[in-house]
Amino acid sequence: MRLLPLMLLLAMQSTATAQTNIPARQSLSYNIEWRLITAGRARMEWAARGPRDGYEVKFHIESVGLVSKLFKVEDDYSALLNSSLCTQSFHSTTNEGIRHRDTRVTFDADTKKGSYLERDVSKNATLLAKEIEIPPCVHDVVGGLVFLRTLNLEPGQAMNIPVSDGKKSTMARVEAQAREDIKTPAGTFKTVRYELFLFNNVLYNRSAHLNIWVTDDARKIPVQIRVRLMFTIGTITLALEKIE
Repeated sequence: MRLLPLMLLLAMQSTATAQTNIPARQSLSYNIEWRLITAGRARMEWAARGPRDGYEVKFHIESVGLVSKLFKVEDDYSALLNSSLCTQSFHSTTNEGIRHRDTRVTFDADTKKGSYLERDVSKNATLLAKEIEIPPCVHDVVGGLVFLRTLNLEPGQAMNIPVSDGKKSTMARVEAQAREDIKTPAGTFKTVRYELFLFNNVLYNRSAHLNIWVTDDARKIPVQIRVRLMFTIGTITLALEKIE
């Protein structure tokens, strides 16, 4: 079950982008389903830091019910984005069973360097500290969900975007695949299904497929997120419950 929080957090300029009406402040709540049971809750929030200061994005995950009894998860993630939605830094705290980690990453556009620091909170020990080369603009996997809302891809179109987790920087393909009607606890939505190619040795070595359904309108709200992993783990789905 240690894979659950990692998989849930995954999700992500060019002439293919178009300015969308991203609200100055919004909160999206999701139900998390795993193996046909409710495994957890997730909440994504962002708020503008100022007219030209970009956004702060927050993501919270917690396990519930049987999953929480077997393996309790409570993770928090926050990222600072500039006015172009490029990531400046992100911070995550993971509390998964007896595992307690604190990770801080900064991206310096001027020096084109990324700095990664991961610590074991329980042992007060540094697990990994490294520096990598990055492009002037890079997206983290959670702040990238906001950036995804600026894309204007028609089914059959694709583009590559720079993405990094602080340990590796790469160009990831984003592909608009089809228009679909998606039913969630928040209602039924007309959507465009995207696939984000982050797995299979792109950013992460694990074999998996990541799809995101965004509303087929100017709002481009991510109403469903699905990660399909190997059979032993299965499929994890985040379905929109509430918009605030």
